[in-house]
Order: sequence, then C-alpha cells, then structure tokens
Amino acid sequence: MGEPIRVLIVEDHQVLAEGLELALERHEDVHVVGSAPGIVAGLEIARRESPDVVLMDFHLPDGTGAEAAATIRAELPGVAVVILSADSGEDALVAAVESGACGYLLKSQAASHVVDAVRRAASGEMLIPAATLAGLLSRVRERQTRERELQRLTGHITPREREILNLMAQGLDNNTIAEKLFISFTTVRGHVQNILEKLDAHSKLEAVARASEHGLLERSA
Repeated sequence: MGEPIRVLIVEDHQVLAEGLELALERHEDVHVVGSAPGIVAGLEIARRESPDVVLMDFHLPDGTGAEAAATIRAELPGVAVVILSADSGEDALVAAVESGACGYLLKSQAASHVVDAVRRAASGEMLIPAATLAGLLSRVRERQTRERELQRLTGHITPREREILNLMAQGLDNNTIAEKLFISFTTVRGHVQNILEKLDAHSKLEAVARASEHGLLERSA
C-alpha cells in the first residue's frame, strides 16, 4: 500500500469535524493531517501540510468554502477541494464548482460516501458528472439573467405605471383607466406609451404579458 491520502478538514461545528475525522481515520489509506474551524486557520494548515484533499464546509464564520477553495486552488493547485454543506441549493453548488472545487457533498450523506469522495478526489476525479454540471450551470445562469432583467424593469417602472399596468391587465381601456384614477385621458396615454417603451413591447397585450412574466403585476386574491 502506498502513502495514505492526507486530508484537511475545515468545519466550524466541532462535533461534526470530530465525527468526520473518526470516520476517515478508520481507513488505513486515509490520514487526517489537521482540522480547522474557519478559512484563515484552514489556509494556514493547508499551506503548511499541503494535503491531498481538503474537506471544506461551505458556510464558515469568516467566509464561504467557495472563497477558500479559490484561494487554495490558486496557491496549491495540486490540492483537491471537496465542499461539504447542508445547503442543497443550486447557487451554492455552482459557486463551489466555479471556485475550483471538484465535488460538493451534503452533510446528510453517509460517512462511507464521504470516504469514497475523498478517494476519488485524491485520484483527480471530478465528482460531478460533466453533463449534470452543464445543465446546472445553464439553469442557474438563465435564472440569474431573468432576475437581473426583473431588477432592471422594476427599477424603471414607476408606481403610477405599475398601477396602470394592473388596470391594463384587467382589460380596461385608456378612458376607463383615466376615470378610475381621476386623471386625464392624455396622461394615461402618455403613461401607456412609457410602459410600452420600458418593457420593449409593441402592444398593450405584449406589455401585460411581459409584466406578468417578470412578476410586475399584483396577484389576484
């Protein structure tokens, strides 16, 4: 048997860190070279020990595991980083992978799964299939684009325009909207034109559809 896989644990929950160390040390081919409760202490140990694998919690008192992974990968490119987290959200997973981590494990997974992941990471394997990662990145980026578009639209649509948009969504014409809001027909027409321009729409129907798509309309009770 060759040299054991040298593992550093960065985890701020002491009980979990101790449990991980016990689980890993049961295997002759794995050796824990250190444990740290945060990024700063973890980086110090990583620089000193040059472990084969770092098991890194995602949410730490002094930053995220993704931030630490990026630093480790820049300074110690031969070290594999596996993120261990209770966060099953896609954003956290993407942040971890984009930082250079080779894997992302949930804390709810069995100890045997963690040991297997350490072995695979030490061998240079990516623990997330390329096809899965590609689909994930696509979904997250599409959602982020929609969120940025929503923020842009929300920032440009005034309260009065939003009020008129909701009345448009009810099928009211300009005259009826003017009567309902106690403003002139000309004022309503000006607001409608501004709405069409801001939403890049060619008709009231298209404007209402885009407003609905981006969550700009009030939900009916």
